[in-house]
Amino acid sequence: MPLEEPYIELDNVSFSYDDTPVIENLTFTVRKGEYLGIIGPNGGGKTTLIKVILGLLHQTEGRVVLFGKDRHDFKEKHRIGYVPQRVTQTDKEFPATVFEVVKTGRIARLGFFERFTKKDIDAVERAMEISGVAKYRDTLVGNLSGGERQRVFIARALASEPDVLILDEPTVGVDIGAQKTFYDFLSSLNRDQHLTIIFISHDVDAVSQETKTVLCLNHNLVCHGLPHDLLNEHVLERLYGKHSKLLTHKDTPN
Repeated sequence: MPLEEPYIELDNVSFSYDDTPVIENLTFTVRKGEYLGIIGPNGGGKTTLIKVILGLLHQTEGRVVLFGKDRHDFKEKHRIGYVPQRVTQTDKEFPATVFEVVKTGRIARLGFFERFTKKDIDAVERAMEISGVAKYRDTLVGNLSGGERQRVFIARALASEPDVLILDEPTVGVDIGAQKTFYDFLSSLNRDQHLTIIFISHDVDAVSQETKTVLCLNHNLVCHGLPHDLLNEHVLERLYGKHSKLLTHKDTPN
């Protein structure tokens, strides 16, 4: 079968803080329809990689290409939706409703000084419906659970009608019981909405079971490919050190 078109391409990308390398010589491609999980140790460069892709940080070496254009020439920022770390840890007194928060996500496509049209409001309503938060439309975000807030901020990202959704540690603040439902939700976005998804996680088991491809990062690219081909003790040792072991949910004692 022919390969889908590339959405994100990195060619020998490196980034350093002062003289300290954080990511080094990364080369890989994310294609249309992919569901990619990024794993690696704390400090291994996962969040830095995402910020380089988004243009929040500028690589010290190499080239980033988004939808066929050099990132410096890429203007269609709305095509990538981003949900950062710890977004669920909203202040309980945060004075905004679900609708108001999701509506701000439309600004990526519309611009700061343009008026919202019916098309924009329809996109916001659809994003809430897809994310399962339409019923909380007029509820203050601070009154929701961690899992519900996570869906609100995903709806916010979806309001711009992106082609790619990037999530950094999306289950932080989501209770264990709700995590499987959350991963099912991400899978449905990938399958039913044809959304390309990239998410960072420390949960190796979840990444191996939920995603279509895995990128293992520890400053350098340790591996990139199908989960069942990559997630073994040899790879985990290169990521996390000796004596690492993959513990799946079915191995976990009651």
